[in-house]
Parts: sequence; C-alpha cells; structure tokens
Amino acid sequence: MNIQKLQRLVIDALEDVKAQDIRVFNTSHLTSLFDRVVIASGTSNRQTRALASSVVNAARAHKIPIIALEGEESGEWVLVDIGDVVIHCMQPAIRQYYNLEAVWGDKPVRVRLLDQSKGPAMQGFAGADDDNMEE
Repeated sequence: MNIQKLQRLVIDALEDVKAQDIRVFNTSHLTSLFDRVVIASGTSNRQTRALASSVVNAARAHKIPIIALEGEESGEWVLVDIGDVVIHCMQPAIRQYYNLEAVWGDKPVRVRLLDQSKGPAMQGFAGADDDNMEE
C-alpha cells in the first residue's frame, strides 16, 4: 500500500472514533525508520485506547502488520507502529507536555479532515500553513 493510502487509512480509522486535532507529518527526511508521524488527541483514557484500537483493526483488516502497540495500560499516550506510519494517540495535557509537533512537525502533510478532527487553528488541512505540504 502506498504512503498516501496508508495515511488515509489511519486518518479514517482515527476519525471513526472521533479523534481531535489530527496532525500528519512527513518524517522521511529525518529518519529512515518511518515516513509519517500521525498525532491525534482523545478526550479520555478510554477514547485514546479506542483510537489506537481503531487503527490496529483497520491495519489488520488490510493485512498490515502491527510492529508495536504501547501504552494501552494507562491510555494517556498510546503508540501504534505500522511500519511506514507511527501513530501517537494522546490526551491533550500529555500531548502539550511532550510537544511531539516540535520534534516531527517541520514538514506537515496536507490531508483532508472532518471538522471534528481539526485543531483550533486548522483551516481544513492537517498542517499550520501551506509551505512544505504535500497531498
């Protein structure tokens, strides 16, 4: 599956469980381990676990192996690694504290999101501006 289809699969799985403030970043220039980082917020431990579970189920349905699934015990921050994409499902306070956007966020990827999935500064795309974005 190409990277655009894979990131769409992840976004759709997150949106199915009402993820908030979804952001997608191209990381291929920073590491050879994965091409995308997806960060999404959930409002509770239960929702954060549900977000990760939705991604895992979607990946398995498409026969995409789950390389790692961590953090389900606490539900504050659940990481799902499906190879080319690493997904961070986080509660807002944890997300703000660790600020992964500062680590991975210099190349946002332009993707269509549902209104519920946009962050406060979003204008329809998962990225703060149109520079360095790709479809």
